[in-house]
Amino acid sequence: MKFTKYIHAVGTGPKGNRDLSYEESQDMMAQILNKNISNEEIAAFLLGWRLKPETVEEFRGALASCDALIKTKELTNSIELGYPFDGKAKNPYIFPLVAKVLKESDLSLVVMGDDMQPAKGGITIKDIAQNEDFSSNVHYFDRADYFKELHELTEIRNRVGLRSAFNTLEKLPHVTKSDYGITGVFHKPYVKKYVAIFAERYKRFALIQGNEGTPELFSKGRLWIAEQNGFEEFIIDPEHYGIHYKKSWDKITLQESLDQLQNPSDEYMKLARLNAAIFLFVTQKAISIDEAYEQLNG
Repeated sequence: MKFTKYIHAVGTGPKGNRDLSYEESQDMMAQILNKNISNEEIAAFLLGWRLKPETVEEFRGALASCDALIKTKELTNSIELGYPFDGKAKNPYIFPLVAKVLKESDLSLVVMGDDMQPAKGGITIKDIAQNEDFSSNVHYFDRADYFKELHELTEIRNRVGLRSAFNTLEKLPHVTKSDYGITGVFHKPYVKKYVAIFAERYKRFALIQGNEGTPELFSKGRLWIAEQNGFEEFIIDPEHYGIHYKKSWDKITLQESLDQLQNPSDEYMKLARLNAAIFLFVTQKAISIDEAYEQLNG
């Protein structure tokens, strides 16, 4: 179909807009990723689509076109961590410490990175990967290698400078065919949508009210585990485990983030063990977070 029809579908206003079918969304995304259309058409569609807004069926169709182009490398006993590609701005990453805690548990952490995408302007996974020596159970994948078509849209996205559907689609590329996946959400209404889009890709799929939209818990929040007919909710409070880590509210530098990883405080290491316990629970290596945390501190 001519791409202008897709632009008209999302860009004519509330009375004229319509949702795309699965097949239309699949074709639309294929045209964008293969750059069969101009940059102006891509930008116009992404803006209109965001404002319409996107439906689950549209996300699923678009994801199918992404899957057709992603280069995968199967990795057993792994959990895919769905981080936002616009980085973390106010707090350091914790997954490298979590991996060290999990070194003896036979669980690998899969993380993906690329150049910074809009719109937060934070420190990216790629920034950390280029400056930190990960333990052997961290498997980092650069998008320029596994999904160059989306990587090559970075300039267009940064020129637009706003969040788009890609900020959701890119989080969980299933690059290692992991049985388990987890990503962060800000608000509970997004849980149902994310489950509908991504859950069927995994044996067990989880969402968490993570710090800055990441799958990292820094303060009291909720964990959701996708079930056949919905999801189960758990409330997790670090203070229950004697953890009193204070989040930052100020923007930090890359060096400050790296310093936290290389010289972690006692409270930060306790928080790393709690996050490790959550991953063990999600991957069914423990029957509860409490049990997993106790094992990791035993």
